[in-house]
Parts: sequence; C-alpha cells; structure tokens
Amino acid sequence: MTTQLAPRTERFFLLTLAGIQFSHVLDFMIMMPLGPILMAAFGIGTHEFGLLVASYSFSAAVSGILAATFVDLFERKRLLLIVFTLFGLATLACGLAPGYSTLILARGMAGVFGGVMGALVHTMIADAIPFSRRGRASGVVSSAFSLSTIAGVPLSLWLANHLGWRAPFVLIFGLTVAFLAVGLRFLPELRHHIGEEKRAHLLSATFSVLADANHRRALLFSALIIFSGFTIIPYITVYAVNNVGIAQTDIPIVYLVGGTATFISARLIGRWADRHGKVEVYRLVALLALLPTLVITHAGVLPLWGWLIISASFFVLISGRMIPAMAIIASAADPKLRGTFLSLNGTVQSLAMGLATTLAGFLTSLDASGRIVGYAQVGYVAVVANLLAIWFVARIVMHGRNN
Repeated sequence: MTTQLAPRTERFFLLTLAGIQFSHVLDFMIMMPLGPILMAAFGIGTHEFGLLVASYSFSAAVSGILAATFVDLFERKRLLLIVFTLFGLATLACGLAPGYSTLILARGMAGVFGGVMGALVHTMIADAIPFSRRGRASGVVSSAFSLSTIAGVPLSLWLANHLGWRAPFVLIFGLTVAFLAVGLRFLPELRHHIGEEKRAHLLSATFSVLADANHRRALLFSALIIFSGFTIIPYITVYAVNNVGIAQTDIPIVYLVGGTATFISARLIGRWADRHGKVEVYRLVALLALLPTLVITHAGVLPLWGWLIISASFFVLISGRMIPAMAIIASAADPKLRGTFLSLNGTVQSLAMGLATTLAGFLTSLDASGRIVGYAQVGYVAVVANLLAIWFVARIVMHGRNN
C-alpha cells in the first residue's frame, strides 16, 4: 500500500528528498576526489586512504543493522529529519578534526547517520510512489548524485584548493541546515506502515526479512552491484592524477563533465525502466558499463579530453545501473517490512562498499614515482562482480508491483 500524493505534493516531496540525498551523497563522494590532497596532508598511502574511506561504510553497515530494529516503528518524516540533523553535526566534526585518527572517527560517526538516512530516503519513495512511477521517482532522487558531481564536488574542490581540506565539510554542514528547513516544510508524514500488532522482540522484523528467500536474493544482488563499483570509484581521482597525468586543478572539470552527463542520463534511464522493464534496462546498462570499467582501470597517460570521455562514460553507466536496480530491490520487499528491509539493504551495501574499498586498497600500492600499481587487477574484480549481478537479477521476484 502506498500513500497517495497530489501531483504538486509529489513533485515537492521528490525534490526535497533529492536535496537531502544531495547533502548525503556529496559528503560521501567528496572523500574520493580529496584523495590526493588528504594523502599529501597526512603523508599516507593507498592502504591508509582506503581505510579512511571505508570507515564511513563500515559504520553505516553497523548502524543499518541497529536501524532495522526500529525504523518501521516510527513515522518516516520525523525519523529522517532527526537522523539528518545528527548527520550534519557529524559532518561538521569532520571539518574540525585535528588529524588522521580523529578524522577517521568523525567519518565513522557520519557513516552511522548517513547509512540510516540513505535507507530512509528509498523507503519513503517506495512508501509514497506507485510501482508504475517508481523508476522515474528513483531517477529524480538519483539526480542528486549528478548534481553533487556537477556543482557540489567542483565547488568543494575549489574550496579545498584555496581554503584547505576542511572547507568542504563546513559547506556540507551549511547545506544540511538549509535542507532541514525545506524538509520540515515539504515532507509529508508517512505512518501507514505502523501497525497495531506488537512485535515479539526488537529483532523480529529483521528475522522476518531474512527468512524470506526473495529478500535474501535481493540483498545479495544489491551487494554485488555496489561491490563492482566501489572497488574502482574511491581511487579514480588518485589514479587520474598519479597515472593518467591529469592536473589536480583539472579534477573539478572531470566531475563537472561527468556529473552533467549523469544528470541528463539519470532521468532518461528512469523513464526507460518504467516503460521497458526494470530488469531489461538494468541488464543493458550494466553490460554497457563493462567497457568503461576496463578502460578506466587500464588507461595510461592521456590528454584531459580523453580522460573526460572515459570517466563520463563510467559515471553515467555505473550510476545508471542503480536507478532500475533500486526500483527492483525496493519492490522485492513486503510493504510492512520495507523500512527494515531497506535498512538491512543499506547495511549490505555499506559492507560491500567497505570491503570493496579495503580490498582495492590492498590490491594497489604506490611505486617509487608515486604511480598506482595494481589498478588493472581491481578492474577485473569489478567486472566479475558486475557479471554475477547481471546473471542474478532474474531470480528476484518484484512483489511490490501493486504497492
């Protein structure tokens, strides 16, 4: 069962969720293009940088498990805004961290709240938007990734280059305050999932989710998708600067071009998924993503225009897979357990991110000249995980078609 929203209310609802997602995505994304700056500032290598990125993911995984025990017991809007507030404070702590160890701790706290928040956003979409329009709705909210790449990352990198690495986190805190005010005004209350029956214990909903074989298949599918992307994504900027020869000052252009391309493609992919089928569109986009995955991990020295073509293709196709995929995953859940299921999905995705980032950090290293060695092997791992996900998607039953 979904909450019926008027067209105008639905539009503001999705745009508000996209704004909240923008802050969340930018906070996570900015660590990766900041890689060369942070590695120089703290004197660390790929292993330590991988742990810095993975600290967010592993914390998000733990918080997802905890959130699964209570997320379906509360009204969605209030819970989202409380978690969003705590996320903003944790992000501010990142900007105030005095060193590497404290930054890892602050990133972990941001991950605790960011992991719950991401699951809540997708839960609210599935609660309020009918299945027939869910692909398009996911495309609107997923455009937050594109916008953060177009505007957020270049602006954050400009601030980092001129004011230091702390400035982007202060910017994100300011955005959080602004979108909190918007959320209070435009998000509707969603409480139809709250039933009269009492749970036997806190983990009863979690056990109910995991007892369903279709839920388990959807969670494994989700893990494979994320793992295939995040073996590569955290190290793209470091590889571009150290191996491909792209200047650090040109990195904002890379994200501007890639983000613009994904902003255009996200809505198109969402519409195609609604029109031609979520599974069919997912398979096509995921197969196409194999080529830029291999090219980007094997590239040598290139002019800026060549790297822009490769990186933009990678951004479009890797992020584009997630639009039909999230519609498939959300629709695999029992509506009464959707919040719990998507919290567990957030946990699985965060674990996959952390494991992928950590594995890639140990598969790669810096040689004497500062170039990354072993990135090609990371690409092969990503391709295998992507192919497994393509094969596996047909085994998921979308029970949410009428919800």
